[in-house]
Amino acid sequence: MNYFVYILQSEKDESFYIGYSIDPIKRLVKHNSANKGYTASKKPWKIVYTEIFDNKTDTILRERFLKKQKNKLFYKQLING
Repeated sequence: MNYFVYILQSEKDESFYIGYSIDPIKRLVKHNSANKGYTASKKPWKIVYTEIFDNKTDTILRERFLKKQKNKLFYKQLING
């Protein structure tokens, strides 16, 4: 089974959200239909970056690393390659 780390960007204010899922498209739909929480106030969201992993442990470690960066420039450089 594959796991994905994804970065979403708000089309409302260009902020970023980082998460992981086995189905990032399905997860995006949930973020865009949320009625409460962080993602609800900043929708619509779009997927701007994904990484694929073959195990959940590595996926979670990467997600945590990316979340700890808290740096828009870092995220933009990652997204732009």
